[in-house]
Amino acid sequence: MGNDTPHVPGYTRHEFGDRIGATARLRIGAAAAVMDGDRLLLTKRTDNDEWCMPGGAVEPGERPAEAAERETLEETGLSVRVTGLVGVYSNPDVVVVYPDGNRVQIVGVVFRAEAVSGEAGPSAEVSESGWFTAEEAAQLTVIAGHRPVLPAVFAGEVYYDGSAADQAAEE
Repeated sequence: MGNDTPHVPGYTRHEFGDRIGATARLRIGAAAAVMDGDRLLLTKRTDNDEWCMPGGAVEPGERPAEAAERETLEETGLSVRVTGLVGVYSNPDVVVVYPDGNRVQIVGVVFRAEAVSGEAGPSAEVSESGWFTAEEAAQLTVIAGHRPVLPAVFAGEVYYDGSAADQAAEE
């Protein structure tokens, strides 16, 4: 179980390994890809200092799109409206480990969204927020689950990475 994030009490970290997701629970998450022209809204997490699109867990009784809108408002103060789907992702080789010890493989749904009202700012979960071009975002430390999705977000495409499925079919 590899880990490229230093373990500091209270920080979310990642474990990496071949099909390590089999040792964890599944959790459904939703994120909002909010664009302003060619710039994407990214937030810097307070728990690990990594950047990501605003988002979080889908709550029982909630649609994934509602979760993306709610999480964006809670984390940034920006009200958004979901306008479409970027894609659904999951990597069985990455497990997220939370400060309380919970270990999960994320099944994430990323939505395109537009700002409706408010200004993006910090919160209890977000130390910074900012609007970044693709080139600027490439210079940031982005969480493992969002990093491979960003090229599709910036290109306005649907995200799908068949490499994991292709690799499994070859074995």
